[in-house]
Amino acid sequence: MTRKLLERLGFGRQNPTLRAARPDDAPALAQLHAAAFRIGWGADEFERLLTNRLTRALVATDRPGGAIVGFVLLSGVNPEIEILSIAVLKHRRGAGIGRLLIDTAFGALAAEGFTTVFLEVEEGNAAAIKLYQRSGFHEIGRRQGYYRDAAGEPRAALMMRRDIA
Repeated sequence: MTRKLLERLGFGRQNPTLRAARPDDAPALAQLHAAAFRIGWGADEFERLLTNRLTRALVATDRPGGAIVGFVLLSGVNPEIEILSIAVLKHRRGAGIGRLLIDTAFGALAAEGFTTVFLEVEEGNAAAIKLYQRSGFHEIGRRQGYYRDAAGEPRAALMMRRDIA
């Protein structure tokens, strides 16, 4: 078996390393976001967010100093914060990286005094909804027609909440 195939099966793959995101991560985050979503954000948008004092962001790398394999980006004013985006490389999904990012971010946020996290997710994004529910989020409302699917049809945004304190 080739090394890449073994890594895809989980053999020889190290657990990701987490660190705070930096403005110079913006191009890599934009590339990962564009691969994960139909409408990706540009590097300039990520750089703007990462330099904003209200933003908190973590990245997961394949090893210390290595390539970014996932991120979580949040923004808010204490005691409430919102997940703006979370993404994991397609070939690394299902390995617990998203959950690790959320759990680690929430530990740091609780230490800062944040008590509530909100998010919006497209109805029908089963993988994301499953991650959020497993992380303790519950639906608190819907915004009908907030998103458009690939065919241009309106899709609801599910609004979710989790208390972390």
